[in-house]
Amino acid sequence: MNTKINLLNMNREELLNFFQKIGEKPFRGYQIMKWIYHYYCNDFNQMTNLSINLKKKLAKISEIRAPIIKKKQISLDGTIKWTMQVDTQEIETIYIPEIYRTTLCISSQIGCAVGCSFCATAQQGFNRNLKVSEIVGQVWQISKTIQLNKNITHNKYSPITNIVFMGMGEPLLNIKNVTSAIKIILDKLGFGISKRRITLSTAGIVPGIEKLTDIVDIPIAISLHAPNDHIRSKIMPINNKYNISNILNSVNKYSKHFKSNHRRITIEYILLNHVNDDISHAHQLAKKLKGIPCKINLIPWNPIPNTPYTCSSRIRIHKFLQILLQYKINTIIRKTRGADINAACGQLTGTITNRINFNISNCTNYTNNIAVNNIT
Repeated sequence: MNTKINLLNMNREELLNFFQKIGEKPFRGYQIMKWIYHYYCNDFNQMTNLSINLKKKLAKISEIRAPIIKKKQISLDGTIKWTMQVDTQEIETIYIPEIYRTTLCISSQIGCAVGCSFCATAQQGFNRNLKVSEIVGQVWQISKTIQLNKNITHNKYSPITNIVFMGMGEPLLNIKNVTSAIKIILDKLGFGISKRRITLSTAGIVPGIEKLTDIVDIPIAISLHAPNDHIRSKIMPINNKYNISNILNSVNKYSKHFKSNHRRITIEYILLNHVNDDISHAHQLAKKLKGIPCKINLIPWNPIPNTPYTCSSRIRIHKFLQILLQYKINTIIRKTRGADINAACGQLTGTITNRINFNISNCTNYTNNIAVNNIT
């Protein structure tokens, strides 16, 4: 059994404490961070400003280990899906290049316990939370790949400018590890990405949103997907625990505390044909969001097997859009990326073994227990 300490699990403060505990000067933490995140070095022997004795000491008790890239799939639109191995499991990370930015969509759990009926990740069940090293390790591996290929002729990789926690899992049910990973992503000695360019998406774990207020200042996106509790509870069982009013109250409080993105919250809304896409639903949604600084991303549903849903027609989507614009709510239709390789929103699966089996009807109690264990 591997008992070495993985330094990728530590943010700056934790690294400084680690070196102090092993009888070294705390500034060694700064040196190690720079080697790991600026030079993508995971071999202590290559760290030229460390003494031979310190290199040997670190190699004996610690390591720098990220998830292993197992597979790469390239979409016709340029999106790349990277499948990574963590232990015996697999997770998926999505690289989305655009003209003015390049976004990396990362996972926070193996599987998901929230149980949204329109999502492929939910169909996989839930295995466990990802460690800090497995979250930042996704960014580290892709950034390293970009770095190694930057001088290759016709290299198509662009540096990562944006990070979104919209991959597999519910980030706020793994809030301790996710926020520690965010601190590394923000840190100038880490990836140095601006807080305005990091977005955390949540199905609305109210205690997590409240806790987040005291830890980090980043934009959040709420996976609302319904204009009322009746519909939302049918498609998102978590609504039985945290309903729309609870979520929007916590979101409103959060928006008053954080400064990123002009205090605006993103509302994500997947359009399901004749489920949540009627004109009356658009009016209900607009009225629910009155007074909340937000923008809405309308998301055409991406097909997954074993579900009763179909995607709303283009006509229904645009009618929905026009209603929201009448209320002067900043609304866009999110462009689908990577659907041909099952890399679009709601299509991520990975390979889950030894998963925790549960019925969607029992999801509320299960996620509540996870929330309590990880937030308090």
